[in-house]
Amino acid sequence: MAQRFLSVVAVLLAVVYYWMFRQVPSKITEHLGKEYDYIVVGSGSAGSVVANRLSEDKNNKILLLEAGGEENANPFTDIPLLAPFMQLTKEDWHYVTEPQKHACKGLKNQRSFWPRGKALGGSSNLNYMAYVRGSCHDYDEWAANGCDGWSYDEVLPYFLKSEDNRNTEYAKTKYHNTTGPLTVSNTVSAPVKAHIMKAAEELGYRIIDVNAETQLGYSELQSVVRNGVRWSTAKAFLRPAMGRENLHVVINAHVTKVLFNSKKETIGVELVKDGTLQTVKVAKEVVVSAGAIGSPQLLLLSGIGPKKQLEKFNIPVIADLPVGENLQDHLMTDIAVYSLQEPISVTPSKVTSLAVTLQYNIFGSGYLASPGLLKGVSFHRSSIIKPELMYPDIQLHYFETLLGADPAELLHERMNFDDDVYKAIHGDMIEQEGFSIFPGIVRPKSRGTIRLRSTNPFEHPEIDPHYLEHPDDVKTFIEAVRIGIGFANSEAMKKIGAKLTDRALPQCSQHQLWTDEYIECYVRHITLTIYHPAGTCKMGASSDPTSVVDPKLRVKGVRGLRVADASIMHNLVAGNTNAPCIMIGEKAADLIRGIKTVKPVKS
Repeated sequence: MAQRFLSVVAVLLAVVYYWMFRQVPSKITEHLGKEYDYIVVGSGSAGSVVANRLSEDKNNKILLLEAGGEENANPFTDIPLLAPFMQLTKEDWHYVTEPQKHACKGLKNQRSFWPRGKALGGSSNLNYMAYVRGSCHDYDEWAANGCDGWSYDEVLPYFLKSEDNRNTEYAKTKYHNTTGPLTVSNTVSAPVKAHIMKAAEELGYRIIDVNAETQLGYSELQSVVRNGVRWSTAKAFLRPAMGRENLHVVINAHVTKVLFNSKKETIGVELVKDGTLQTVKVAKEVVVSAGAIGSPQLLLLSGIGPKKQLEKFNIPVIADLPVGENLQDHLMTDIAVYSLQEPISVTPSKVTSLAVTLQYNIFGSGYLASPGLLKGVSFHRSSIIKPELMYPDIQLHYFETLLGADPAELLHERMNFDDDVYKAIHGDMIEQEGFSIFPGIVRPKSRGTIRLRSTNPFEHPEIDPHYLEHPDDVKTFIEAVRIGIGFANSEAMKKIGAKLTDRALPQCSQHQLWTDEYIECYVRHITLTIYHPAGTCKMGASSDPTSVVDPKLRVKGVRGLRVADASIMHNLVAGNTNAPCIMIGEKAADLIRGIKTVKPVKS
């Protein structure tokens, strides 16, 4: 008991140290001006970038409105290992999906928690810091479907513009850069990671740089971490720009409506700050960067969306567009749980030791600098994909710990597990050595929706992702799980005594363990979001009736309004979405300014 107490004290000391000595001065604007050239709504992964780049032009006056507060108000924000602690805090919107008909049967009320960032930096304060751009084929597919200017060759320079890659080997290639504001690095790992990599090689998976010429294979995790600190877009883009006189950053400002004149020209926004309804005028454009949930909700409240839905709530129709349609998300499950005989993974007692705390405080390294103990990703192609195509549709996340090893059962709550389901799979594992592989699908065919519940801008919209509604998603999921559990057959795993769990989910006991029927039952019960909602303000050709914005991110049917965030994705990219959203912010800023700040990447 005393040892546990001292361990907790050690971690708290690390938190206090960072909170007290590594804070940056606040430069928040207290009083709103009457009019700005540009208003950016939302300071997340894209919005922070847009505000930074637009304010580079001293002749423009920029207002950035954030519904939440400052990201550094929470002492857990900076410490990468504590990523799960950021969920269900005041820095989180606390979104919850509708009960799922075909999935999430092992979650409470069949609902999935959808954490989204509500602070400067948005969800880049909540995520697991993975820097994954997606497949080159994703962007080429966008371009082939009417998104002119968004092919891989055309977006790669914008990825490079942002990047400060600290891996000297990666930096030598044309796929990386070292002069941008967004630091990308590799972090220290437990010994088990090397064995996982050996097993991947043995099973025939290439060891790759996931952000280079191919995405198929196993890659060490690249993370947005600088010197042991989470490098959110608030730190990388926003705070360096907040000293500019032409950039006003206002927090705790909830935008409730975009305003238009009779000619359907954007003239400003309506917002609530300090309990007061206020209006701010705009001279040029409003850029909505409120995310895949917030952006469609704001457009709908402003009269832009499906006519039938708007009329239901007596909202005057400004533009009849499919806002809130095309909702997509990546899914994973926790089925591939491996116990170990050797002490080579990460356990709570190791993380909370005084030595680890001192290592972090002094050197900014060690387990506390590890992004949620996520250490690797791999991408694979299922049999659903045509043989001539190189699209990945499966992603595996590799964690150097067991979900059930945490005595606080933090992820039990964060993932909304049903108590009996969690206990059956992860119970009685406290302090046990092991690692977890989370198999998932990253080209889902199921499509969901965002709908208004009411005209109250403070009431969360209805979120229905329609998880696993399309049968191909289940087929792909089964193949993903087979890759995850296949590691048990490798000699590399046998040498360290890695043993795949033989615990069966009671709700699937009618099926034999590891059959396709059992796996289908399992994934329909333990259906976990990878936190990548997208597509709800879909980009496409101006003539495409399924699109909301054109390839220049302009909202169709009105003037002076753009959207720049994950909601504009034509199809969800195969990979984690933070890096793509930053790229979208970079490209959006150029489109708005009517300039091109990047050059093509030479072959």
